[in-house]
Amino acid sequence: MRFFRPILAGAQWPDRAIACAGAAIGIALTMIVCGGVPMTAADLPIIVAPLGASAVLVFAVPASPLAQPWPVVGGNILSTLVGVAVFAAVPNPPVAAGLAVGLAILVMSLLRCLHPPGGAAALTAVIGSQSIHAAGFAFAFAPVGINSIALVTLGMVFHRWTGRAYPHRPAPAETLRAAQAAAGFVEADIDAALADMHESFDIDREDLELLLAQARLHALRRRGG
Repeated sequence: MRFFRPILAGAQWPDRAIACAGAAIGIALTMIVCGGVPMTAADLPIIVAPLGASAVLVFAVPASPLAQPWPVVGGNILSTLVGVAVFAAVPNPPVAAGLAVGLAILVMSLLRCLHPPGGAAALTAVIGSQSIHAAGFAFAFAPVGINSIALVTLGMVFHRWTGRAYPHRPAPAETLRAAQAAAGFVEADIDAALADMHESFDIDREDLELLLAQARLHALRRRGG
């Protein structure tokens, strides 16, 4: 049964059920909304496949830095623009595909909108249909941009309706300072620990700091009886 346990810390089955419902509603309504928007080409898709991955992030892990509105919208649009540009500049498909994804990661990282489905959006612009290639840079805005904005808007409404905060709001500075004082470490200790591990974690830095402080407090209480 261990194999079937959630792999994300703090994940519970009720939350997953809500995520399933949210993603189903979000994708369906995104298609309905975008179905009435005129496209640059008649045979362009109403919704692009990377939006399915975006929906997983927005509805299943709404606190993730990768799932916030700017990463979803900016990451998908900018990555698609990169993919279109690379397709136009590089005639070799395998090289173009690799460059598109690699450069998309670079652009998203520089502009603070890293979003994993953006890699798929860049790849779609390279290996997509003739209609996608014919649309050129316009494909990044319709349907990709419109899809992304619709999904984020629906995510905000859904999470508010279910009592969750989206966009995610990190803990207030006052809460962090109080937690630091009680736990006995400061911001520099967190930065040093992250530097030692040479890893990136899918959690906001302030949330990580508060989580560690809370864990430290629970440990102190347990040891104190």
